[in-house]
Amino acid sequence: MIDLHTHTFFSDGVLSPSELVYRAKCNGYKAIAITDHVDYSNMELVIPNIVKVTQILTKSYGIGVLAGAELTYVPPNLISLAAKECRKLGARVLVVHGETVAETVPAETNFYAVCADIDILAHPGHLTPQEAELAAKNDIKIEITTRRGHGVTNEEVAKTALSKNAKLVLNTDFHCPDNFLTSELIDQVLKDCHLPGDYYQTMKSNSLEIIKKYGGCSEF
Repeated sequence: MIDLHTHTFFSDGVLSPSELVYRAKCNGYKAIAITDHVDYSNMELVIPNIVKVTQILTKSYGIGVLAGAELTYVPPNLISLAAKECRKLGARVLVVHGETVAETVPAETNFYAVCADIDILAHPGHLTPQEAELAAKNDIKIEITTRRGHGVTNEEVAKTALSKNAKLVLNTDFHCPDNFLTSELIDQVLKDCHLPGDYYQTMKSNSLEIIKKYGGCSEF
């Protein structure tokens, strides 16, 4: 399994990066990205430390670990600039906290996100056809999430994204050990989205495209 949207105690998760990665390996994961919440207040603190530990954990635990970040509540017109800063600091997998219906997120966050140098638009809520089309054009994956609350629009998101040939990935938005992927959870999410039972293989392939972009699979 692959999860490219997780959080540690560097933001609002409960595990250290090392514990998250080792537990993920024990749960059958092959690759994981650590994407703690950042904005202009903390990106210089969080990202370099995540970069440091992911390099150690990849070598030590035999699981692909990528350093990333989730741009969260950044003013929409600054998302592109913030993404560039995160790249300079070493973030490989860049996620933007989309306009989930579970929270009040700044309007146009989705639009500015799919126009920026990011990899995944997370839990986008009411994704529009225009946003899906831009995501497809700019090779930005759209997230289907297992997270309660954020996932209530999964079916709508999947339908809109696929209608414009945008690619879907499945992530957990991990915060605590109860959030790890299981085959039962994957099956249920696919069923809720009215996607074929084997569609997770396509989602994994889409996630692997992101991983290959940042160093290939040989290191994993």
